[in-house]
Amino acid sequence: MQEALTKLIEINTKQTEQITELLIENRLLNQKIQALMNRLFGRKSEKLDKRQLELLLGELAALDDDHDDDLPPSAPPRSRKKRKPLKPRLPEDLPTQTVTLDPEEVKADPEAYTRIGEEVTEELDVVPNHYFRRLTIRGKYVKKADRSRPPIIAPLEPRLIEGSYASAGLLTDIMLKKYVDHLPLCRQERIMKERFGIELSRSTMSDWVWATANWLKLIYGHIREDLRKTEYLQVDETPVRYLAEEGGSAQGYFWIYHHPGGDVLYEWHTSRATTCLDEMLEGFKGTIQSDGYRAYTKYARENDGIKLAGCWAHARRKFREAQDEAPKLAGWFLNQIGQLYGIERKLRIGRCSPKLRKFTRSLESVVILERLEKALKLKLPQHLPRSQMGKAIAYALGHWKQLTCYAQDGRLEIDNNLVENAVRPTAVGKKNWLFIGHPEAGQRSAIIYTILETCKRHGINPAEYLKDVLERLPSMTNQQTPELTPVNWLAARQKKAA
Repeated sequence: MQEALTKLIEINTKQTEQITELLIENRLLNQKIQALMNRLFGRKSEKLDKRQLELLLGELAALDDDHDDDLPPSAPPRSRKKRKPLKPRLPEDLPTQTVTLDPEEVKADPEAYTRIGEEVTEELDVVPNHYFRRLTIRGKYVKKADRSRPPIIAPLEPRLIEGSYASAGLLTDIMLKKYVDHLPLCRQERIMKERFGIELSRSTMSDWVWATANWLKLIYGHIREDLRKTEYLQVDETPVRYLAEEGGSAQGYFWIYHHPGGDVLYEWHTSRATTCLDEMLEGFKGTIQSDGYRAYTKYARENDGIKLAGCWAHARRKFREAQDEAPKLAGWFLNQIGQLYGIERKLRIGRCSPKLRKFTRSLESVVILERLEKALKLKLPQHLPRSQMGKAIAYALGHWKQLTCYAQDGRLEIDNNLVENAVRPTAVGKKNWLFIGHPEAGQRSAIIYTILETCKRHGINPAEYLKDVLERLPSMTNQQTPELTPVNWLAARQKKAA
C-alpha cells in the first residue's frame, strides 16, 4: 500500500512539472502571437506616444514589484520640438495657363467701364500622357556637277536600341512606371491599349528594359567604385521571389549598400550567404553598419580592416515587442533609447560636423549607454531566454560593442534606417509584380533601382535625369560616362545654372 502511494506521488509530481512547463510554453507562445499581431496590425511607427512617455518618466524603482532598487534612475525627458512650417503646395516654376473672363456687358461696351480690381481662382490641372509619332526625315542629295558620285545623307544620331521605335522619352516613361510607380509591364500594356490605342506588348517592353539596363550598367559600375572609396557603408538585404530555371519559385535577395549623404547601390543574389558580400566589399576598409545578421559578423571576422557597427532601431524594436509582457520595464528601456535618439535629433537639426557629433555623444550619450548596460546586465537573469523581454535584453548585450561604437565615431549613424529606407521601393514593387521572372533579371532590376534611388538621395528629378542620360549615352565613350553619375550630373547642372 505504501509503495503504491509513493508511486502515485511520483506520478503526480511529474505531471505537475509537465503542466508547469506547458503553462510556461503556452505563455511564451501567446506572447509571440501577440507580438506578431502587433507587428502586422498594430502601430506602425516606432516612436513613443504620449501615454508611453508618461509611463516612462516615473522612477525606475517601480519597474518590477520584486526589484525596486536595482536599476539606475532615468534622465529627464527631452522637450517637445516645434512643428515645421508647411511647404508651398505648388512649385513657383510650375507652368501657368491664364484664362481671363470679363462680363458680357463689358465686352459689348468696354469704354463705359473702369477696371477696379480682380478675383483670381487657382486650379491644378493635368494633361494625361501625350504620345506622339516623331519622324526624322533625312534628305538624300547628289551633286549636280557630278551625278556619278554616291548620294549623301545626314547621319542619324546614335540610338539606344537600333532598329527600334523606342525613344529616350518612351523608355524613361516605361522605366519610371515600373520601378518608381510600381506598374508591372502587363498593366502598362493594357493601359496603352485601352486608353491610347497603342499596341505595345509586354515582351517588347521587357526587351527594352533589359537593353536600357545594359546601357546604365556603365553608370552603375562608377557608383560602385565611388562607394568602395568611402570608409563607412550601411548594408541591408531584403528577400524577393524569383522564377527558378528548374521550375517553381525560389527566394532571392537584393543586397543594398548606402553611404549616408551619398549614393546607394543594389546587388542581386540568389542566396543570403556571406560570400554575397565579396564582390561589393572587395578591397573595402572601414565600418559596415547592419542589423544583427550573422553573415556580417562572419565577414568582419574573416576580413581584416572591417569594423562592425550595430543598429539601435533593431534593438528598440525588440523592446517594443516585449511591451505586452513587461510594460514598465520595456517602457523604461524605450525611454532610455528615446533619449539617445533625442540627442541625435538635436545633432541632425544643427547639421553638426562629425567632430562635434563625437564630442556631444561623449558628453551626453555615453552616460545613457552606461546606464543601459548596467540595467541590461541586472535584468537578464530575471527573464526567461525564450521570453520577448529575455530576447530583447540578450540581443542588446550580445551586440553591445557594435551598438555603442557610434558614440566614438562622429561619422556613424545611430541606426541603419537610412539604408532600410532604400528597401521600401522594392517592398512596394514586389506587391505588384510579385516576383522576378528570371534569376538573371534580378541584377537588371538592381541596376535600375540603384540609378533611381541614388537620384532620390541627391534630390534629382529621375524623369529629367533619365531622359537626358539615355539621350546622351549612345554618343559617349566609356571614358566620358563617369560624368553621368547622378552626383556628377547634378554638379554639372548646378555649375551651368550658376
